[in-house]
Amino acid sequence: MKTPYQLLGDEGISQLAQAFYDVMDELDSASDIRAMHGESLDSIKILLTDFLTEWMGGPPKYSDKTGSICLTEAHAPYAIGEKERDQWLDCFHQALERIDAPEQVKTMLGDPIFRVAETVRNRGA
Repeated sequence: MKTPYQLLGDEGISQLAQAFYDVMDELDSASDIRAMHGESLDSIKILLTDFLTEWMGGPPKYSDKTGSICLTEAHAPYAIGEKERDQWLDCFHQALERIDAPEQVKTMLGDPIFRVAETVRNRGA
């Protein structure tokens, strides 16, 4: 069985990170999580690309830069509850649609991406 990294490749994962932040910028319903980011999303797009590359089975680009793949510390300064988690997940799922990710990839990522989003949640509802 191929990994999501093998199915999407570097280009597909880069497109996914770009689409994710494009969706976040465009959706009024994602305004809470968009407000957590600076005006420019350029550097965070690279960081998300690196994270997704490693998390989906590719080379350790993220941990090579950050020393860890742990996300809780990086997100600790932000109030992330269920609403923000769900906004993030909506952006992610819409980005998968936008890049025409294969159904196999969407299925493979469904539960694991929820667990990632839930892991960084640091507030109740």
